Amino acid sequence: QVQLVESGGGLVQAGGSLRLSCAVSGRTNSRYAMGWFRQAPGKERGFVAAISGTGADIYYTDSVKGRFTISRDNAQNTVYLQMNSLKPEDTAVYYCGQYPGVFVTTRPDYWGQGTQVTVSS
Repeated sequence: QVQLVESGGGLVQAGGSLRLSCAVSGRTNSRYAMGWFRQAPGKERGFVAAISGTGADIYYTDSVKGRFTISRDNAQNTVYLQMNSLKPEDTAVYYCGQYPGVFVTTRPDYWGQGTQVTVSS
């Protein structure tokens, strides 16, 4: 059984930083690409960042480029999202997801429960 557990969300002022973590169990982490998505109230869940199983390929949505960094520690079965220079529009529930293979494809097939990030102005 695959389980993904996010942590690290919270309330932060604009310009501040947070680091999200996603602990993975049940499926060998290094074989699977991982991603972060977010969902704001009244909006659909959208892509934020993704990293391939080896870490060689990394992708970001345009709005977070230069501010967010995705990384992974396969020995610890954990994926991170370092978020700097946060803006109020980054406020959302952040979900981590595991893709069905080593490369980033369309959508993850396993999801965590989400962690709330709130950025105050």
